[in-house]
Amino acid sequence: MTTVNVYLSFNGNCEEAFNFYKTVFGKEFNYIGRYKDAPESEGPIPAGYQDKVMHVGLPISKETLLLGCDVCEELSGQKLVQGNNFSICIGVGSEAEGHRIFDALSVGGQVVMPLENTFWATLFGMVVDKFGISWMLDYSECQTPECEGGC
Repeated sequence: MTTVNVYLSFNGNCEEAFNFYKTVFGKEFNYIGRYKDAPESEGPIPAGYQDKVMHVGLPISKETLLLGCDVCEELSGQKLVQGNNFSICIGVGSEAEGHRIFDALSVGGQVVMPLENTFWATLFGMVVDKFGISWMLDYSECQTPECEGGC
C-alpha cells in the first residue's frame, strides 16, 4: 500500500517543535532517533549535532504520520530555508513500485540522494521533481508497526 506523509525539516529545533505537535494531536512518538544513533560507518557527526534529531515520527492517525528531522548542512549539503523545509514522503509496498515512482519523479528533476539501501530502510531516496517539489521515497521490507520505518 502506498502512503503519503509530510516530512518537516528544522534548523536545530525539531525536538521542540515535535514536543509541541505531540500536545496538539495528543499522540506519542512512534520513533525518535538522534544523529549519535547512526552507525559509525556513516561517518563522523559534526560538532553540535550528536543529540539533534535525525528522524522522528508522530502518528496522527492510523494512515498518517508527521515526520521530521534537524537538517545538518555538513551532512546533507542542503541549506535549510523557508520553502525547502518540507518534503512529501512516499512509503511504497514493494521495491519495484519504489523504483517506478522514483524514476518517474526524477525525469527532468534532480536526484538529491539516489534510491538505495540505507541502515534505516531497504530503499530510500530523495529527489526534487521538475516542478521544484521535494520528494522522499521509502520502502522497508518490514511492514509491521514495530518497524522504525520512515514514510
